[in-house]
Amino acid sequence: MRLPTIFFFLLSLILSPAFSQKAYVAPIQKDHSTLLYTLTLYLKTPLQPTILHLDLGASFTWADCYTNYNSTSYRHVPCASPLCNSFHSLACGNCYASPGPACANDTCSLYPENPVTRQVTVANAIVDSLALPVAGGSVPGQFGVVPDFVFSCSRTFLLKGLAPKATGLVALGRSNHSLPVQVSEALSAPRYFALCLSGSSKPGVALFGSSGPYYFSSQVDLSKSLVYTPLILNRVGNTVVTYQQPSDEYYINLTSIQVNGKAVEFNNSQTLLTVDENGFGGTKISTANPYTTLESSIYKAFIEAFIKESGALNLTERLAVEPFDVCYPASDVIITRVGPGVPTVDLIMQNDGVFWRIFGSNSMVRMGKDGVDVWCLGFVDGGANARTSVVIGGHQMEDNLLQLDLENQRLGFSSSILLKGTTCDSFSFESY
Repeated sequence: MRLPTIFFFLLSLILSPAFSQKAYVAPIQKDHSTLLYTLTLYLKTPLQPTILHLDLGASFTWADCYTNYNSTSYRHVPCASPLCNSFHSLACGNCYASPGPACANDTCSLYPENPVTRQVTVANAIVDSLALPVAGGSVPGQFGVVPDFVFSCSRTFLLKGLAPKATGLVALGRSNHSLPVQVSEALSAPRYFALCLSGSSKPGVALFGSSGPYYFSSQVDLSKSLVYTPLILNRVGNTVVTYQQPSDEYYINLTSIQVNGKAVEFNNSQTLLTVDENGFGGTKISTANPYTTLESSIYKAFIEAFIKESGALNLTERLAVEPFDVCYPASDVIITRVGPGVPTVDLIMQNDGVFWRIFGSNSMVRMGKDGVDVWCLGFVDGGANARTSVVIGGHQMEDNLLQLDLENQRLGFSSSILLKGTTCDSFSFESY
């Protein structure tokens, strides 16, 4: 297949040695207007670069099929087919307009959902060709192709609130129809994927089908920096797709929070940090949240602990800047190789030896406007009735390597890779 001329930078890892397993890669870009992330993959025939909102907890991918969807290889999923049944679809669509990707008779219907607005629509399930570049491949420009990638059409209005260039959503959740699972099945690759989010104008990267090694510009294998914690199944989903079924989001067993090594004390900690029978409580990771949110009682205790520890560093609060409540004058904050010099935050998992350390680069956000220049604590009050007590958001994940090991149902996390002298935007990309 002759690939079209493209104007996007693709990955060519600086590797030594090469990957022990083929990794299929895609650039991740942060949109600074929405603070959300997009992933670029190749869809349709001929292959076309396609920018999709990155959703770490979604069940299936969807794309706007009503605007400029031109492909010679798409096919509809028939109602009552085994594939349709695997979606637990409750509807079968017929069409009374011009036939096309979004319009066909006897077609399996799905319910694509916008994770920001929570709007939902009914749309056709289709299959089409998808491709991802091979990292460290022996043949330049080599792609891994998923010939029958399953996703859903959507209507254009469902894009509201997403990054302006997004034309749909790519699902990385736990379902059997997520992008990682379909890539692994089609390409006979292990069920692993890793994310390295960048907060800069340069892209980070997603790697599929490989448990490592993962080499960045420092030539350090970041897979050796990973600490693992089990993934927890929330048996009650909170979307149209997972209603009355287990959630496809990634929950982890957070047992406590520490600031400068001191435990944050709050009432009902065991209840709040455990997912109950109705799906409430616990901790999950989410790219839909720009910043980590904490249930109100946890948040109050956390900011009090942080302010107390910051006082020992001679940092004095100033006026809050929305959406944050705790800010310090930028002139008072020293800068280290891991960001602002502020108290560390540790997310303790199953025991004290397993913790995700958050340094200033991930705990603080620079806010400057109308003569105000401050560093603010980048955590947000999630409310007294938060469905999930702790939602680890995008800012806290930036320049951290995360590996979702779906083979063993565990999350690997590196803490800040700034300590390794590298960043998530340090992959070397070259055009094909």
